[in-house]
Amino acid sequence: MIKLKIKSGDTVRVNAGDHKGSEGKVLRVLREKNKAIVEGVNMVSKHTKPSAKNPQGGIVKKEAPIHISNLALVDLKTKETTKTGVRKEGDKNVRFSKKSNQVL
Repeated sequence: MIKLKIKSGDTVRVNAGDHKGSEGKVLRVLREKNKAIVEGVNMVSKHTKPSAKNPQGGIVKKEAPIHISNLALVDLKTKETTKTGVRKEGDKNVRFSKKSNQVL
């Protein structure tokens, strides 16, 4: 398992694959599979049977996981992709953007 630099709530840009250039917020990170679910990216259609929860059934659109290697963190200040670093501020470790040197 690799060290993941992307966390839930981060804004990311897809840098490879069918959805290249799309941006969204990370909803969930699946650590054991090295994948993340990004809001509005990699949408798939799922056919569902009628049930008590969804009495009509039909086709439901939902986000599918995308591999972490295909995502790049977006710096909120410059709106460009950036790498992250970790530094100590006081007694806490904080993530920061290497382009703008701002705390994420």
